[in-house]
Amino acid sequence: MSTGADADATAALARADERLATAIGLIGPCTRPRGRGAPYEALLSAIAHQQLHGNAAAAILARVRGLYAGRYPTPAELLATPPERLRAAGLSRAKLAAMQDVAARTLDGTVPPRRAIARLDDAAVIERLTQVRGVGRWTAEMILMFTLNRPDVLPVDDFGIREGFRLLYGKRRQPRPRWLADYGERWAPYRTTASWYLWRYVEHVRAERRAR
Repeated sequence: MSTGADADATAALARADERLATAIGLIGPCTRPRGRGAPYEALLSAIAHQQLHGNAAAAILARVRGLYAGRYPTPAELLATPPERLRAAGLSRAKLAAMQDVAARTLDGTVPPRRAIARLDDAAVIERLTQVRGVGRWTAEMILMFTLNRPDVLPVDDFGIREGFRLLYGKRRQPRPRWLADYGERWAPYRTTASWYLWRYVEHVRAERRAR
């Protein structure tokens, strides 16, 4: 759902960048979803989805939640669950180890609850979350954007972001991450919204190609 903040961000981006204004005109209002819930739960979901099709990951996560009456387990519950029960739900050994580390690091305070993490800046959140086994910078950035609703995140290592830039700006190759980070400074403090439009622009181009 588009909000007043989205409209302000979109207007500012259109003024700052003519090419991005073109994408905004084609795609329309930003409908970026607003995230809720605890970072702990978002990390469990992110780990379940790593290297899997979305439907397969969702099915595994539903089976895991089914072990706890359809909800996410508390960190203590997860750590107390026999590993073979979680493996039987479809978790690989690597995903199980990562989820157990999420639980342990939530209990020791490395991964803070939502209210506490809200007081940390983006760099501090990334530093905390990437201490978790199997969680890299990209995953931390997705949680910043879609769980914590941070407005100024540009995941320059993301393929879709770089491909969107290549298509929108008529480049032969995707930009290097460091170059894109420098270019994206002009989109601050609305780089999350700019990222959303770059992702959607890739979808727009693909849809146009299919329609031909």
